[in-house]
Amino acid sequence: MAAETSKNADLIYVIFGKDEFLVTRQLSALLDKLIEPEHRDMGLWQADAKTVTATEVFDELRTLSFLSEKKVVVIKDADGFVTDNRDRLEKYFDSPSSAGVLVMMVSKWAGNTRLAKKLSKAGKLITADEIKPRDLWSFASSYASEQWQKGMSRPVAQMLVDLVGDEPGRLCSEVDKLAVFVDKAKTITAKDIESLIGHNRVFGAFDVIDSMIAGNAASAISQLRNMFAADRSNEYIVVGAFAYHFRRLFSAKALMTKGASQQQVAKQLNIWNKRNEFFAQLNKMTLEQAGSYLMQLARIDYGIKTGGMTPAAAIESLVVKAAS
Repeated sequence: MAAETSKNADLIYVIFGKDEFLVTRQLSALLDKLIEPEHRDMGLWQADAKTVTATEVFDELRTLSFLSEKKVVVIKDADGFVTDNRDRLEKYFDSPSSAGVLVMMVSKWAGNTRLAKKLSKAGKLITADEIKPRDLWSFASSYASEQWQKGMSRPVAQMLVDLVGDEPGRLCSEVDKLAVFVDKAKTITAKDIESLIGHNRVFGAFDVIDSMIAGNAASAISQLRNMFAADRSNEYIVVGAFAYHFRRLFSAKALMTKGASQQQVAKQLNIWNKRNEFFAQLNKMTLEQAGSYLMQLARIDYGIKTGGMTPAAAIESLVVKAAS
């Protein structure tokens, strides 16, 4: 893509968003428009807002670039910078340098301030919208298609979200690994996810649930702690792994209540690994129980995200109560 070099191009950009990964993606897309990759050594100046001064920033913006038409100056984590230099920024917004393009990345941006109103005349606000939980599967699927030309169906993408969590950056990182893992294959499947990133998480959680449903609290807790010991990251995604299983148990129970056979359920829900064990679990659980576990996991997930619970303690409590 050719860099944007028009003299009428915007001279100031503010990229606003709470998710650092999504904000950085917007920055990357913007830089592709503003400056050619081969010109970035001389034409791109990036600074940490905590260590740079406003004088240094404005000096860089007024310094001509040797290779590109305009120097691009990027200020990361600029919330504090904006607060500390609001008056100077307002003056700069009134008369920006034609030699440079200012890009500031912020997590907060009030639209009713003088600075925000001046931005509408001097430049552009780019919003890195947060992705709603219900749209995460679509985000992951689109990323696989756009970045790697790999297909990923909705059930498979949702499985990835369930196991990995709701952080867009982590989702994309796992898609990157999967794309390399499947090599020349055009599609990422559930088996690929289970083989590469889900084995310990999926089957570890499955075994814990098996002991839990059987009423063996000691075994369930021992297996859970072994999961955490094997991989500390399991502590942060174990809620998703449990929810993934109980969601399938709930769906399977609902289908069988309507008259579906085990074979039909297995085909529709892609239950192939540990199939006999899965239906053995299902026979020990009512639809109401499966739904209750899902509701408890939703409360745990909320508690973890709001800082009221720790993942390990919350899951252990659920396991002990359920096994009892």
